[in-house]
Amino acid sequence: MLIDNVTLIVKAGNGGNGKMSFHRNRGGPDGGNGGNGGNIYFQGSNNVNDLHVFRFKKSLKAETGISGGKNNIFGKTAPDMIIYVPLGTRITEVDTGRIYELTDVKTPVLLVIGGKGGRGNTEFKSATNQAPRYAESGTEGQQKTLFLELRLIADIGLIGLPNAGKSSLLAMLTHATPKIGAYPFTTLEPNIGMFDTYTLADIPGLIEGASSGKGLGVQFLKHIEKTKLLLHCIDVTDPDPKKTYDIVRKELGQHNPELLEKPEIILLTKTDLAEEAQVTKVAKMFKKIKKEVLTCSVYKEESLSDLKTYLAKYVTPNKVEVPTETRKIRDFKSGIKG
Repeated sequence: MLIDNVTLIVKAGNGGNGKMSFHRNRGGPDGGNGGNGGNIYFQGSNNVNDLHVFRFKKSLKAETGISGGKNNIFGKTAPDMIIYVPLGTRITEVDTGRIYELTDVKTPVLLVIGGKGGRGNTEFKSATNQAPRYAESGTEGQQKTLFLELRLIADIGLIGLPNAGKSSLLAMLTHATPKIGAYPFTTLEPNIGMFDTYTLADIPGLIEGASSGKGLGVQFLKHIEKTKLLLHCIDVTDPDPKKTYDIVRKELGQHNPELLEKPEIILLTKTDLAEEAQVTKVAKMFKKIKKEVLTCSVYKEESLSDLKTYLAKYVTPNKVEVPTETRKIRDFKSGIKG
């Protein structure tokens, strides 16, 4: 089960206490300072897939600094704690509403600061007080309640109604192993697959009303927001593919209007189940509304190979633009024009 949100209490380490002590022979103070408590950082990582490690562990605490010792020995500062979470995790401080977006694997984010170590009695020696008999306690480390929400970062988001063939496509294009079946809502959570230099996310099937809470789509619509490209999968055998397309687009817009501005390619799936004339008809219909259309069958290796190549070029930052007239997948024996 994908765990994509969790509430977590994090507590930085307390500072170590200062020491009150005196030289046995000379009689002067020799208490050392305490060490600082450990800070807690959050770091985005490509090696963590979800937030499942926090499913049963709702609180984390960094170590306390070591207390000061005799002979002016300073206590050791506690090690910092680094918590690795998936790239795309959004962290919200519950009390302040401050938001952090973890989109960089190189830069840890400091969330809670450890307490400061207390001063030993040596620090309080003065001309008027040669033998201070007090030392400071370390200060408390910060504590915060955080809400962690995973927003998958993938180059390409596979969207479409249930049974549009998204899971089968993901399995064939990548090494992902999503559950596949011929019934609605086979995919109950997002699946991520990687092929060469890009990643694909199979977003669970949307239905009409998903943005207002129906079906499974509403809880996963947020995962589309970080994608570079929407690959809108439509079953070419659908009796009304335009209506199907409009349903999904409506739900995207109602969830977040900015999703409608994302680059989108329509992918007609299951072309092995339709006559070529039907595939051509549906493709031309979408081209008339200025949509880029590709076709594919998971049972035709040649069309899969072409699709992989095309997607790789599309999401590569320095890609070479392919002229519209030549954007054809060899699933068609005759090209589509117009």
